[in-house]
Amino acid sequence: MISLIRLRNSMILQQTGFLLVMIGAWEALGAYVLDPFWSSRPSLIAQRLWFLTKRGDLAWHVSATLTEAGLGLSLGAVVGVALGLLMARYAKAAKIAEPLFMGLYSLPRVALAPLFILWFGIGLPAKVMMSFSMVVFIFVLNIVEGVRALDRDPIDLMRTMNASPLYIVRRVLLPAVLPWIFASFRIGVGLSLIGALVGELIGSSRGLGWYIERAAGQLDTTGVFTGIVILVVLAMLANQVIVLASGWLTGGRA
Repeated sequence: MISLIRLRNSMILQQTGFLLVMIGAWEALGAYVLDPFWSSRPSLIAQRLWFLTKRGDLAWHVSATLTEAGLGLSLGAVVGVALGLLMARYAKAAKIAEPLFMGLYSLPRVALAPLFILWFGIGLPAKVMMSFSMVVFIFVLNIVEGVRALDRDPIDLMRTMNASPLYIVRRVLLPAVLPWIFASFRIGVGLSLIGALVGELIGSSRGLGWYIERAAGQLDTTGVFTGIVILVVLAMLANQVIVLASGWLTGGRA
């Protein structure tokens, strides 16, 4: 146990050191090699973050994007897991619908953004649906593959004992596919943020996507990089939360 804690602490130190080296290299390049207009610098970004925090703009934009992405990811998880279980259960029907499903999966979801704006307006629902459309297929495909990889003996045993389908799903299928669900969450975090940003770019008055677009329109490179850095930090924190939750719920199997 002590050795595992030491190993984890050592990895955290190495990751922190690597991050500091990268930030230092970026600062040096921006100060002595590159024009800050094109690359900005970490020190300038830190100043902008402090300015946005004092004005309250940082919380205003971050809360909007997190709400949109979080709701889209949650809805995608619920619908995707349910659809994945149904497709795994009714394999013949899923095979018939597979061409249409894969066609929708391959469709660039950015093309749906104008429709979502027309259907739901420029408010929260359009951004949520954009995030939802980005992640739902990931959950469906992962769940289908997870169920196919299962050992069928426990399921067959439950059926011989006249267990209801709902009981089998709750007691056998869901615990078995938990690693696949958490893998979908890790992939879906970035995609849900992309969906939220696309929605904000097309029509919004707040959010990190709106802030980045406005900064780009004003040739404010530091503002663009500030928005990107915030998104990277949010994605890293969300992934870390998912890793911790998966380790706790699956015993390290995810």
